[in-house]
Amino acid sequence: MSEYAIEAAGLRRTYRSRTGWLRPQRREVEAVRGVDLTVGNGELFGLLGPNGAGKTTTIKLLNTLLIPTAGTARICGFDVVRQTREVRRRIGYVFGGDRGLYDRLSARDNLRYFAELYGVPGREQKRRIAELLELVRLAGRENERVEGYSRGMRQRLHIARGLLHRPRVLFLDEPSIGVDPVAARELRQTVADLAATGTTVLLTTHYMAEADELCGRIAVIAGGRIQALGTPAELRHHADGRRVLEVEAYGVTDERLAAIHALPRVREASLEVIGAAQVLAVQSDAGVDVQADVLRELDGVRLGRVTARQPTLEDAYVAIVNRVDERRSPEAVPA
Repeated sequence: MSEYAIEAAGLRRTYRSRTGWLRPQRREVEAVRGVDLTVGNGELFGLLGPNGAGKTTTIKLLNTLLIPTAGTARICGFDVVRQTREVRRRIGYVFGGDRGLYDRLSARDNLRYFAELYGVPGREQKRRIAELLELVRLAGRENERVEGYSRGMRQRLHIARGLLHRPRVLFLDEPSIGVDPVAARELRQTVADLAATGTTVLLTTHYMAEADELCGRIAVIAGGRIQALGTPAELRHHADGRRVLEVEAYGVTDERLAAIHALPRVREASLEVIGAAQVLAVQSDAGVDVQADVLRELDGVRLGRVTARQPTLEDAYVAIVNRVDERRSPEAVPA
């Protein structure tokens, strides 16, 4: 057995497109620009990155849905290009959203159907389905039609579907997208239970708290390259020596955010929408108080609480991604 569940070396993917009719021009965009990565057997590994960073493209290269332009990737020791069938026998893929289930069938019948597609022997199906329903906390609800399931229940059923053939590596591509907080907590517990069984999990997510809670190691991808890799505690060092001012606001425009980011003593500024409110996080050096300058830029905006706190993993992530954006000229990169 290979020492690593996932290996990638110099992985690249270039998209070619044509624009214009009278004078067509060919354009090449590198979505993934030389990714090097190793994930150990049984590891729960996080892959974080903004939209367009190359995150989903990397996942598709690793699970054989895309062919690399250059570089190599191996799953459980098998090459994703030359040994595609062997790779697919050893992986499961779960993506966020509602696609991939049959609403008019029960959860049990969905799993029976996919068990046939995955080639699970008939004599094993009943026991395997019962195990998975228990793992994803749907035991007792398995005979209900999926059309009556909540978003969180559907996502847990997606995970059960991806595990039917006992894959050694499971790719979870933003599984908690659009899921309410209670369902997201249940989903995180399901993923943690899954990793405890020895399955290697590669998780992509936009939720920093989710990655912080679940992942032993995290890679941040931006601009098609891995920009930082380590444990959540190690990644937080990217925001060491900083202070974070957090402002709850209602109606901060992109122009105001840009003006705050341009303030002389501000290192980073980001805006998150939580319900009806916006939460503005402004990073500065530890000994610098930018509160007065920030509030001056927010004159006329309705404000809520204003607090100072220590940096989190999300603050470190913002710092890493913003450094990449400052180095690059604007260009479109596929997801």
